[in-house]
Amino acid sequence: MGNSQKASVPAIDIGISEKDRAKVAEALSKVLADTYTLYLMTHNFHWNVTGPMFNTLHNMFMEQYTELWNSLDVIAERIRALGHFAPGTYREYAKLSSISEPKDVPEALEMVRLLTKGNESVAKTARAAFGAADGANDQPTADLLTQRLDVHEKAAWMLRSLLQ
Repeated sequence: MGNSQKASVPAIDIGISEKDRAKVAEALSKVLADTYTLYLMTHNFHWNVTGPMFNTLHNMFMEQYTELWNSLDVIAERIRALGHFAPGTYREYAKLSSISEPKDVPEALEMVRLLTKGNESVAKTARAAFGAADGANDQPTADLLTQRLDVHEKAAWMLRSLLQ
């Protein structure tokens, strides 16, 4: 190759149109934003929970935020595999997320309520993204979203059970 010649980068050709890849990546970006927001809230509550259920909630929140943290890379890397950049700033997450963060440190049972709602919000966002993935015949994204739905619906159930 000559001095200034670079090998051209081939276009993405995975059987999903650019328009559909963009639509799926946009939907996944919302899932990523919701997941990161829920991760941060869960970690915050892990640090700051108090009261008679401290040990139970402290450990449960750690298990949940660890799972959320590990899922962030999977979601972001799927966005990249579709040929788009993953959002990665608080500003972008605040704009994309459907989850409202609390202004103060709530008491323990309010933390549980907020995390229940947060997991349900991620599930709704993932379910909406599943429609985009399914419509684009994007099985890897649909599989990822099915797994995320299972995690968030189970977490919401377990948290809700503490309130009964």
